[in-house]
Amino acid sequence: MRCSYACNSPDHLLSRRQFLGNLGAGLGAAAGLGAGFAGFTAPAVSAELARNQRQVLVIWLAGGASQLETWDPKPKTDTGGPFRSIETSVPGIRISELLPKTAMQMHRLALLRSINTHEDDHGKGHYLMHTGRAQTPAAVYPHLGSVMARWLGDERNPLPGYIHITPGGGGKGSSEAAFLGPKYNPLYLGNGQAPANTADDPGLSPLGASGRQAVRMHLSDRFARRRRTAETEAYTTTYEQALKLMTRRDVFDVTKEPAADLERYGSHDFGRHCLLARRLLEAGTTFVQVTHSNYDTHNENFDFHLEQVGEFDQAFASLIDDLAARGLLQHTLVVVMSEFGRTPRINYLYGRDHWSKAWSICLAGAGIAPGNVVGKTNANGTEVVDREVGGGHLFHTYLRAVGLDPTESFEADGRVIQLADPAASAIDELLA
Repeated sequence: MRCSYACNSPDHLLSRRQFLGNLGAGLGAAAGLGAGFAGFTAPAVSAELARNQRQVLVIWLAGGASQLETWDPKPKTDTGGPFRSIETSVPGIRISELLPKTAMQMHRLALLRSINTHEDDHGKGHYLMHTGRAQTPAAVYPHLGSVMARWLGDERNPLPGYIHITPGGGGKGSSEAAFLGPKYNPLYLGNGQAPANTADDPGLSPLGASGRQAVRMHLSDRFARRRRTAETEAYTTTYEQALKLMTRRDVFDVTKEPAADLERYGSHDFGRHCLLARRLLEAGTTFVQVTHSNYDTHNENFDFHLEQVGEFDQAFASLIDDLAARGLLQHTLVVVMSEFGRTPRINYLYGRDHWSKAWSICLAGAGIAPGNVVGKTNANGTEVVDREVGGGHLFHTYLRAVGLDPTESFEADGRVIQLADPAASAIDELLA
């Protein structure tokens, strides 16, 4: 659906689908990968990390949520807008009054209020925030979800390591894993629905199904011995993953949750998607991303944030509360982010435009020091005045939070590449 208040740039129209690719597109992209990543050398993952089963949850506020209506309000200023700030469960930390339930979770959260990514374009901002590097024609880097699935994933889990719950269509991602290979591309759950064609065929007996799979595997192996290519590898990987996923298809059914939980998360799609994210994390999925759309508020910013942030507040606070109560938060890194923030200046349409110069994100969970605020903007939010950081610093911080060394290097296609941008470093003040 086109958002009437959005900028309507081509990148924004694509962002609703978050670079979705269907299976055919994924196989086509894999054909051009070459064999270089087959000799991939991974950094060591400690036994302690494996025991802790570190996981990651990203809430993506697509379009660019306003920091002034969320994490860094500036009431009673020329840029502050109509909403007040409120106290939180941590004395001295105030956030927007649009987040009353989240405010009560502040003792479990951390805020970073000093981001300057120097990128006001939707597509490039999306890429930067997902890869920790500026988009250039010279190289394509893997997304955070692919990196986490590669280094933290459990090969024994039948669920994919990287699952993205998004409005719109579903399918298999095509390019997010870059040189890591198609195995680490995301599975998109369009509108939170289970992947298509993963239910058992009611017209086929278990014996018949196993016999068919045996024949398929025999023919595939014989073909691969003579004509193994990146494309055939991608096809085989996707097919085997689908077979495994069929054994856990019930995980995607949120109707199995008690009615009270469904009501607590909210009777809207985002609430249902957050509840699904909790189920996937409980089932051991390494990386889950949930997209909440329609934050590109070039007009009527305040009306739309009133609605959108209201949905977010209800579902996010419930999710954080459940992750903590179930013992998941201590080993699950949670990040709430966008491609950029919104302008402090309010335009003539009562909207806010793209703003990457001074904005905020929220973090929680594994490796993050809770009840914490890092960085500061000036009185009306027009610039960072303390601890300015960029996208590379964020990527370093995420990796450190789950126990990975962002300075480790690996080899891919004959190149030695550092896991995170070597020009940046982690934000130590955010880390526990």
